Amino acid sequence: MELYNLKHPSQKVSFKEAVQLGLGKDRGLFFPTLIPVLDDIEGLLALPFVERSKKVLGAWLASELGQDAVDKLVERAFNFNLPLVTVDEQRACLELFHGPTLAFKDFGARFMAQCVNTFVGDTRLTILTATSGDTGAAVADAFYGLEKVNVVVLYPKGKISELQEKMFTTLGKNIHTVAVSSDFDACQDLVKRAFDDADVRDGLSLNSANSINISRLLAQICYYFEAVAQSKQRHDADPVIAVPSGNFGNLTAGLFAKAMGLPVKRFIAATNANDTVPRYLANGQWQPNQTQATMSNAMDVSEPSNWPRVEAICEKLGWPLSDLVGISLSEEQTSQALAELYAQGYVSEPHAAIAAKALSLTLLPDEVGIFLGTAHPAKFKDVVDRELSLSLPLPAELAAVASKPILSAELPADFAALKIYLFKILS
Repeated sequence: MELYNLKHPSQKVSFKEAVQLGLGKDRGLFFPTLIPVLDDIEGLLALPFVERSKKVLGAWLASELGQDAVDKLVERAFNFNLPLVTVDEQRACLELFHGPTLAFKDFGARFMAQCVNTFVGDTRLTILTATSGDTGAAVADAFYGLEKVNVVVLYPKGKISELQEKMFTTLGKNIHTVAVSSDFDACQDLVKRAFDDADVRDGLSLNSANSINISRLLAQICYYFEAVAQSKQRHDADPVIAVPSGNFGNLTAGLFAKAMGLPVKRFIAATNANDTVPRYLANGQWQPNQTQATMSNAMDVSEPSNWPRVEAICEKLGWPLSDLVGISLSEEQTSQALAELYAQGYVSEPHAAIAAKALSLTLLPDEVGIFLGTAHPAKFKDVVDRELSLSLPLPAELAAVASKPILSAELPADFAALKIYLFKILS
């Protein structure tokens, strides 16, 4: 597999190199030179999830890694269920939160961890990543205890749920966590600045586990195939898929799936009040506002890093950006969306509720839609309990960390301070 840097197309790398580098020159995102198109989609959709995923990822990676190696990576990474749960006659939720950290990020993080563990050799690697909630837990769980990998997770202090925080800040060992006194965009900028600093990048063998890493995106392609496979067992129509969108890696993976031949009628980018992309799709002006804190905190992103990949896919395939639908919801509308789902007998959480409402607002009478359930409702217990007057029980995974102490360091949004911290704990 060959990829190139979107900012410097002359920089070309293999998949292994892209996984290990994370970002290219000048923070450029790696993008595939070729997008494979699959034959016999109908036959592919008839396969079980793991067997199908081997073929989907093999189309990208077998030429470089060998199909046997791809098969082993998939088997080790994807070992949990992802049911498509009917909500009403037109809408269903693909529940992506049945993995070890109860969030969709488990798919990408576990696949990336298997790749890194296979590729790393004798080098000691540092994974530096920013999280607005679920990435931190998924990455920490996937890399926890690996001898040749240190993980440093930056997150916005006080701006993620307590249970989200405890899923990755209570582990210790090779997992280091930093509460940054700012928002997610500032955390993400610190990660990018670290990659720009040769002392940090080379001295600590830096890598990133955010969705800027291509291995995570490729893994996420697989669950879009599963969504359509289950939908086609119930409906003939190609589904509309609504994606809760923050950093836009999830939507990028969906567009890759469609480019490979997956029959999706259209995608909806569903955001909260941090609506840079919906406004851009409406008026053509890229004008990020100050990031607002919302109850759907994992989508509190005003400058999504993966947007250049979205545009690159559309340009490569000749798809007009106008084919994408952008929907943003206010806090009041999010609250209403949660209540509407609950009235239909489905308990959700704010991110999925926004995507569900986006379907309600846009589906035509003869269409069917899928919204992605990106996190277990109990990860947002405070919000869900408050909004729906409930007392959600904690799943075992959350109950196990609820009383553990948080082990995070605290830093300002200052790169010099971060650099000192990194060399102090990792040298």
